[in-house]
Amino acid sequence: MNLRITPLNIITAIAFAFLVVSIFQTKTAGQHFDMGAFYKLILGCLIVVTFITDLIFRSSFKDLKRIWIVEFVFIVIAAILMLILQKVA
Repeated sequence: MNLRITPLNIITAIAFAFLVVSIFQTKTAGQHFDMGAFYKLILGCLIVVTFITDLIFRSSFKDLKRIWIVEFVFIVIAAILMLILQKVA
């Protein structure tokens, strides 16, 4: 089995860990972090999309260095688009 770590794998793992923590977290007195059910659903959809996108990139590119470059550019473009949409809306 060939285990290849990619940037979208890392993003998916971080998002999944954040989702699990937010689901099983108990609310304490001084804690201000509260993630609504809608935002948890959006985060779950993001996890599915990043996982599927990673699979598509893995099947398209065989070279690990090229996968890292393409996925990193994809993440940067997605982040820039999110910032632009946040400023517009």
